[in-house]
Amino acid sequence: MIARDNELLTRVGPGSPMGQLIREYWVPACLASELEAGGSPMRLMLLGEKLVAFRSPDGTVGIMDHACPHRCASLFYGRNEPGGLRCIYHGWKFAPDGQCLEQPNVPEKNSFAKRLKADAYPCAERNGVIWVYMGKRETPPPLPGIEATLLPEDTVSLSCSLRNCNYLQVLEGEIDTSHFGFLHGGSVKVEDLDPDDLNSLSLQDRAPRYHVGKTEAGTVYAAFRETADGQLYYRVANFLVPFYTQFPDGVFSHNIVLDAAVPMDDEHTMIFTWMYRDRTAGVRRLKDGSPIPGLECNEEYLPNGTGWFDRWRTVPNEHNDYLIDRDAQNRRSFTGMTGVQLQDQAVVESMGAISDRTKEHLSVSDNMIVMTRKRLLALVRAHQENTPPPGVDDVEAFQQARSGAFLASPDADWRDAYSEEIGKAYNPTGVLHLKRERIS
Repeated sequence: MIARDNELLTRVGPGSPMGQLIREYWVPACLASELEAGGSPMRLMLLGEKLVAFRSPDGTVGIMDHACPHRCASLFYGRNEPGGLRCIYHGWKFAPDGQCLEQPNVPEKNSFAKRLKADAYPCAERNGVIWVYMGKRETPPPLPGIEATLLPEDTVSLSCSLRNCNYLQVLEGEIDTSHFGFLHGGSVKVEDLDPDDLNSLSLQDRAPRYHVGKTEAGTVYAAFRETADGQLYYRVANFLVPFYTQFPDGVFSHNIVLDAAVPMDDEHTMIFTWMYRDRTAGVRRLKDGSPIPGLECNEEYLPNGTGWFDRWRTVPNEHNDYLIDRDAQNRRSFTGMTGVQLQDQAVVESMGAISDRTKEHLSVSDNMIVMTRKRLLALVRAHQENTPPPGVDDVEAFQQARSGAFLASPDADWRDAYSEEIGKAYNPTGVLHLKRERIS
C-alpha cells in the first residue's frame, strides 16, 4: 500500500476524510452499564474528540465536549444534577443536549443562557449500548440494523476491550482467517484432532483457498477446504462499513456475532463485541476432550480508571509482554499466551500505533484485506464527492449479512451456497428475518 492511502484510511480526527465518513454513522460510545444515573461523568475519547458522557438523575444520557463553552474548564469535574451537568468553575449548567440552563454568576439581565449550547451530540440507548451520532445531519439517520445489535440484551454477551493501536489494524486482524491455524491453534497436531468435529478442518488444513467479493455494505470472504466425502467446508465472514466485522468461528445457523473496532483516536481503539449466548463455537477441544492449549479463556481486566484511555484495559498487556510464557511456548502453546483475544491483541499492537503498510508483502491469503482496503478507499473518495456511504439510510443493507461455517456441494457457486445458508438462517429470538445476500 502506498503511504498516502495508508494515511487516508487511518486518520480519523475532525476534518479527516475517513473521520468524516465514519461520522455519517451512529457510533458505539460505551456500554450502558458504564453510566450510572446521577453518577460521575466519564471521560470519553471518540474519533479524536475529547468528550464527557453522563447519565442525569432521571436517566437521560448526555455526550458533549468536555470543555465548558464558558472558559474551557473540563466538565468531567462537573456536578451531575437533576436536569444536567453543572460546571464547577462558575456554576454554569448544561442539559444533556448541551443547552445552557443557568449562568448563576451572570446578572439576569445579562444572561444569554437561552442562546448558548455546549457542543453536544445526539445519543441513543439500545440493548445495553449507548450510541452517539457525531455527523452533520440535523436529523440523525436510523440506528444500524446489524443483527447482533438488535438482539435483546439478555440473549447476548456484551464486552469491550482497549487496543493501543489504530482501528484498521484491529479490523484487519478480524478478517484474516488463516491466522487461526497458527496464532490460536498452531501447536495442535492433526492426529490429536477429533475427526468427527467438522470444525477441526480449520486446523487440519492451515492453507485454505479463498473467494472474496463486495457486498452492499462491505466485503465478504469464503475460506474453503475439501472434506473427506468430497464436500466443501466453508468459513464465511463479513466486513461491514465503517468498522464492523463478523467472525466465522461458529456454526452458521446460530453464529450471531459482531465486533466493532471503534476509533478512539488515530492510535487507540475500543473493541465492542456482541455474541449470541446460544451460538456454537468452532473447534476448541482435542479428541481426548482436553482443551486446545492456549485457547482457554483468560480475559482479566484492570480496574477502570478515569483517564482518556483507562477503560477496559487487559491485565496482560504490552508493558508486561502480554505475560508470555516462553516455557509454555516451547512445550505446549504456539504463542505462550493464553486466550484468543489476548493473542489477537498482542500481534496487532506489536505492529505499532499505526502500521507502516508500505513495508508489507501480501499473498493470496490476504485477498480479503486487499479488497477491504480498496472498498474503504473507494467509499472515502466517493464521500469526498458527496456520495452517501452505504448502510447509513438503508439499514437493511446490514441485515443481509451473517458469518459462520457450513458445508456445501463443490458444484455450487460459493455465492449461491452462501445465499442459500442466509435463506435458511434464522434468528432464534425471532427479531429478524434475514434476506438473501447480494454479492458481486
